[in-house]
Amino acid sequence: EVQLVESGGGLVQTGGSLRLSCAASGFTFDDYAIGWFRQAPGKQRELVARITSRGATYYADSVKGRFTISRDNAKNTVYLQMNSLKPEDTADYYCFSGQSQGQGTQVTVSS
Repeated sequence: EVQLVESGGGLVQTGGSLRLSCAASGFTFDDYAIGWFRQAPGKQRELVARITSRGATYYADSVKGRFTISRDNAKNTVYLQMNSLKPEDTADYYCFSGQSQGQGTQVTVSS
């Protein structure tokens, strides 16, 4: 069974940083791309970042230069380092791979 478990969310002030983690199990982690999307109340789901099995990355324009996605294949974990956070980054953040996603972790950035 594929499982993706996010952690690391919380409340932070504008300009602060958080690191989200996504621990994966139930599939051959090294072979798959992993991504993060976010969902804010009343807003469309947004793909934030993605990393392929070979380490190629994609970032939404809204987070480029502030967020960094990385993976540790030895730990079956993907990270999302979020710096210079803004109130508009407030959302529930989910990691996903293919059709599977985790339960989400909440990020709140206070102004």
